[in-house]
Amino acid sequence: MTPTRTGLLLLGLTLGVCITNGFARFAYGLILPAMRADLGWTYAQAGWINTANALGYIAGALLTLALVRHVSAARLFQAGMLTTTAFLLATGLTHDFWALTLWRILTGIGGAMAFIAGGALAAALHPDDKHRNALAIAIYYGVGGGLGMVLSGAVLPTLFARTAPSIWPSAWLLMAAASLLFLPLCLWAAQRLRPPTQSKQSPVATPLAPMLFQILGYLGFGLGYIVYVTFLVAWMKTGFDTPLLISAVWITMGLGIMASPFVWRRVLARFSSGLPLALILLTMATGALLPLALPSTLGLLSSAALFGISVFMAPSAVTSFCRLNLPPAAWGRAVSLFTVVFAVGQTIGPVAAGLIGDASGNIGVSLLCGGAILALGAALALLQKPLPR
Repeated sequence: MTPTRTGLLLLGLTLGVCITNGFARFAYGLILPAMRADLGWTYAQAGWINTANALGYIAGALLTLALVRHVSAARLFQAGMLTTTAFLLATGLTHDFWALTLWRILTGIGGAMAFIAGGALAAALHPDDKHRNALAIAIYYGVGGGLGMVLSGAVLPTLFARTAPSIWPSAWLLMAAASLLFLPLCLWAAQRLRPPTQSKQSPVATPLAPMLFQILGYLGFGLGYIVYVTFLVAWMKTGFDTPLLISAVWITMGLGIMASPFVWRRVLARFSSGLPLALILLTMATGALLPLALPSTLGLLSSAALFGISVFMAPSAVTSFCRLNLPPAAWGRAVSLFTVVFAVGQTIGPVAAGLIGDASGNIGVSLLCGGAILALGAALALLQKPLPR
């Protein structure tokens, strides 16, 4: 396979993450203030819409794990991409709260299928070269989501600044149009990369008790990160409501995500304890709390940079932990366990934060709670020791 062809295949997979994460999941934080203003939502209702997406992610993750032994990763990726794009489009075509809930659930199902299956496809690009293989996986997870944030951050704040909040459906339609533009390359890449379905293996027990602190730390990640991504821009609307600054913050976060695999790769490879996850969560907590401690342009940009270079590395940290501590036959079940723990956390986080924001009358209190949970998760992960051989 030529380098040009390999690059195009990786680009197709990476654009899939741009759609499933950058557009379908994270961009809601940019659109939320306009939707809330136009539709008269409480913070709890606004949080629920992202919780619906997280519920869909749980369902999609479980569905993928059930189908992966019978359906190729390529087919799962293609089905997930088509589903995600279709319901991104549908989200821009209704104002009904419960219809939006359903579309966000279905978007989450498709996004989880594509994201998980795409990781398997990226790993198949360089099966005989572990260094290129690791780089391809890092680019897939890091660059894709960051690119989606850069693109949405460059366009959406200016759109909202120049129009009434009722323009929010156009934001979803713009992202759906971009997704339709990227979709042919995504589908083509999956068609050309067709690793076999997983063979059935004897189940290997996952040692839950010895991994307890890593599991709890990762739950803290799921609970805390989604609060920041969902409500940061809503908090900025109370005192830093300039389209240029909102764009700069979102683009900075996206660039941080794109750079993060190269910042953390040596730490992830070196330590088999919970230290990598602890350091990543501590960096995220610092970023999440910085706007409250230093409410200024410098504080916000520094916050976005710290959060960006760490948020996508938490999944990499638990994957690395499993690979360094468990036999290969146990990796799939262990990573699946962490995926479910994370999904439960990000399901609870948005609606809980919205309820706190409504009760206190200040969404900044929710950001404070989210940052505190990330810090607690870091402390718990730090207690995780390497597993006995």
